[in-house]
Amino acid sequence: MDFIPAALLSATLAAWSAPVPPRPEIRTKTTELFGERLVDDYHWLRDRKDPKVLSYLEAENAYTDWVMAPTKDFQEKLYQEMLSRIKETDVEVPYRKGGYFYYSRTEKGLQYPIHCRKRGGLDAPETVILDLNEMAQGQKYMSLGEFEVSDDGLLLAYTTDNVGFREYTLFVKDLDTGRLSPEKIAKVGTVAWAADNKTLFYTVEDHAKRQYRVYRHELGSDPAGDPLVYEEKDERFIVEISRSRSRALLYLESASHTTSEFRFLRSSDPSGDWRLISPRRQDHEYYPVDRGELFYIRTNRAGRNFQVMTAPVREPGEERWKELLPHRAESLIEDFLAFKGHCAIFERESGVPQLTVLADCLPRKRRRIEHPEPVYELRPRDNEEFDARLLRYRYQSMVTPPSVYDYDMGSGAKRLLKRKEVPGYRPEDYRSKRVYATAPDGVRIPISLLFRKDLAMDGKAGIYLAGYGSYGIPNPALFSSAVFSVVDRGAVFARAHVRGGGELGKTWHDQGRMRNKKNTFSDFIAAAEHLLKEGYGSGDKLVVHGGSAGGLLMGAVANMRPELFKGVVMDVPFVDVINTMLDESLPLTVGEFEEWG
Repeated sequence: MDFIPAALLSATLAAWSAPVPPRPEIRTKTTELFGERLVDDYHWLRDRKDPKVLSYLEAENAYTDWVMAPTKDFQEKLYQEMLSRIKETDVEVPYRKGGYFYYSRTEKGLQYPIHCRKRGGLDAPETVILDLNEMAQGQKYMSLGEFEVSDDGLLLAYTTDNVGFREYTLFVKDLDTGRLSPEKIAKVGTVAWAADNKTLFYTVEDHAKRQYRVYRHELGSDPAGDPLVYEEKDERFIVEISRSRSRALLYLESASHTTSEFRFLRSSDPSGDWRLISPRRQDHEYYPVDRGELFYIRTNRAGRNFQVMTAPVREPGEERWKELLPHRAESLIEDFLAFKGHCAIFERESGVPQLTVLADCLPRKRRRIEHPEPVYELRPRDNEEFDARLLRYRYQSMVTPPSVYDYDMGSGAKRLLKRKEVPGYRPEDYRSKRVYATAPDGVRIPISLLFRKDLAMDGKAGIYLAGYGSYGIPNPALFSSAVFSVVDRGAVFARAHVRGGGELGKTWHDQGRMRNKKNTFSDFIAAAEHLLKEGYGSGDKLVVHGGSAGGLLMGAVANMRPELFKGVVMDVPFVDVINTMLDESLPLTVGEFEEWG
């Protein structure tokens, strides 16, 4: 008998003992559409009540466990490494609202944050408002949604989901006694208090998880008898209720992906009649904020990247609108904040956020806040007080951890309040930069990069490339302590800012949706090829990642160019777009028509 080498024998025995990858049963479903015949062999897998679906998922998990078993020790090492960069006991920066300072904190060993406040000053005793760790006891899951305190500071309206299906229930808590009111209202989305400290407005969802109705509730009454304030019949539109920063008005918004419409009500008159600012018009988006007797309205009436208009609150129709800030093709106005003495504009230029303050809300008194890095992200944060002189925002980059700043809108002074502590992290060891790939149609595609300063750019490094590219949502240059487990092992971490996202304005979104969706895929492929061509890494070590609509992107590029990628990571991937868009019974599908067709 011939001698069998030990390595070959081991490999043969392993192959004999390896489980077979699970194969789902084929149950063909055929759909006729516009003369096309669509065949789906796996439509049955969407039925979560079918025991065979659960069996198949369990088989997939078991097979995954077997495949990944040799990496178990390495997985644990990575987990402990990533955990070591998280400061488990930490406190968020307190913000002021109505005579109290509110904040949340975390404690080592506890899974959820603890929400607290102090009355009058930061040296005052702490009061725990909600401890999600206590609330999670006996539950498989716990998520906090709305968190709205009444004007007098005595009552908290909040929502929680304990099933993980974004199904939130509304509760009201007496913050003096800690007792819950008898109200318990299911499937609530947004919540807002009237000025009388006893009237709540809230939205509820329909069978497709679309927030479609607004109700008015008076504390102590039976929710079953709550008056219906508004119902949105058009299934493309979702309703939201909110309170203005001035606290003078309540807003009722009804919006689709491309169109919006607002009504308003004096918060001191909760039983009054809601007034329409401007009736909806297809593809017209507008968003109001109030300051005294003026509305400041961000609108795309003159162009896709928005302008800002003013209108009197007493007569807010479009015929009374006057231009404050013009539309500019090179700059997207993402947000506009109005305070008693100043206004703030959050814009995006060349894919980079910009922040400008207007003294007295006058364009001629503008001051732009400069930031030192070429690639970063910033957003407003916890600006609850209308008469505030300080503007709070959160800044971060791929190198700089999340940092909270207060900016004095009068003097121009900027103060860092807190930079998130990342144990063991040395920002001076890393570098971020922006490069550009060229798409097949000649368009320049931005890519944000993060790597160690001592990395040899010899084309041998690994590349971890992430992308999204849908809904006009940017793929921002955020800080992530987890990615340093990749970067410290000699890889380049990259974010491709492909069309379909919002990095370069609304036209960037338009160029990557509906009939233009393929641009999203070809942009991403161009980004990957550019990084390889320029020597940032090796094709043998190119891994790509996307989640949800970014998972759709991953599915597309993996099929278009399977030889280009060494690995593809897909989180909750939305890869069955046609079948999904054909089924209006699925949650939120009808509203998605304006993104996918």
